Amino acid sequence: MPERSGPPLPFREFLVKVHSRCNLACRYCYVYESEDRGWRTQPVAMAPATAGRLVLRIAEHARRHALRSVRVILHGGEPLLADGESLARLVRGLRAALPAGTRAEVALQTNGTLLGETVLRLCHAEDIRIGVSLDGPPAVHDRYRRDPAGRGSHARVAAALELLARPEHRPLWSGLLTTVDPSTDPLATYDHLLSYDPPALTLILPLGNWTVPPPGRVPDPARTPYADWLAQVFDRWYGSTGRAPRITLFESVIDLLLGGASGSEVIGGGPSRLAVIDTDGSLTLSDHLKTTYDGADRTGLSVHRDPFDALLRHPGVAARQAGRAGLCADCRACPLVAVCGGGHYPHRYRAGSGGMGHDNPSVYCPDLARFIGHVARTVAADLPTTAKAVTKVTAEAGRIPDRRGAEHRG
Repeated sequence: MPERSGPPLPFREFLVKVHSRCNLACRYCYVYESEDRGWRTQPVAMAPATAGRLVLRIAEHARRHALRSVRVILHGGEPLLADGESLARLVRGLRAALPAGTRAEVALQTNGTLLGETVLRLCHAEDIRIGVSLDGPPAVHDRYRRDPAGRGSHARVAAALELLARPEHRPLWSGLLTTVDPSTDPLATYDHLLSYDPPALTLILPLGNWTVPPPGRVPDPARTPYADWLAQVFDRWYGSTGRAPRITLFESVIDLLLGGASGSEVIGGGPSRLAVIDTDGSLTLSDHLKTTYDGADRTGLSVHRDPFDALLRHPGVAARQAGRAGLCADCRACPLVAVCGGGHYPHRYRAGSGGMGHDNPSVYCPDLARFIGHVARTVAADLPTTAKAVTKVTAEAGRIPDRRGAEHRG
């Protein structure tokens, strides 16, 4: 994980909040259930004038930095609450505005409850890939992902996935997004997700930090519930002899262990290349920062006044592009820093600590250390010719400084 110097890296991903409300009331939602209350003052839907200004700003950024491609993610709230024609108009406007040498990949991240044939026809017509959130079997998924009346959403999501998995629609499907719940049976959860034959699976750790810890993450560094959960799924995935989905987290850890670079800020410390645009056109930092304190993601910038280069100059972007230089002293000295990268930036937050509150190891530090060690041992045993590349990591994973400078077994 190198330190970065020089000018900031241009944005390549643009997460667009086309609708600021949701038809579910998920208990762990970082938008509506966190410290931030900015959503209350946002327009319900992005106005056509704002969408038109946004696509011109993205095209301006692509032209200025000679970008060969950009990725635009239609997001919310629940993006499918937005009018279909407004989504189509935004996507068409984007592709028309981009310079000739820039390709646009457009994706939509949905809870799946409103996904039907009408939406799929729109996505075919406008070449929009679809990601769906599903946390596991009904008892797992419906524990948190309910509508405002308290009804579970699993049955509606399952019906949507069966539709999406049909041969004529499958090319639209980018994969499933699953929030890890360490209190569940990891293999039963994984097997249920596999039953839909997803092309890819994104496993995410719940958004938490030192001030508001994630569920099950206690100060005892010997307890690693998330690593224990992930390790069982990793073993099943890694040992699969049939078709298995791509799992970004697992592939990234293996790549990093073998000396590769990270393309993600979640693991490996890859620089953030993401900008977030609210329904009113505000340019914000990662909306995952909403879980830290009210207003943590706001910048005061807007597509109506400011180019994306103004956002590039914001200290919050610089902090998330700094590489090793942006980590706390404990992380910089850690033997796993090249793989862990300090973990996800919002997970480092602690109220009252230095800088913007992120001068700390990840709240998941013990879990990350144990899981990386587990993957390192597995890869070293399975690929003898590459064992030398991971031997040091395997040995060091058992002795990682915790946030107080003591050592614990990983």
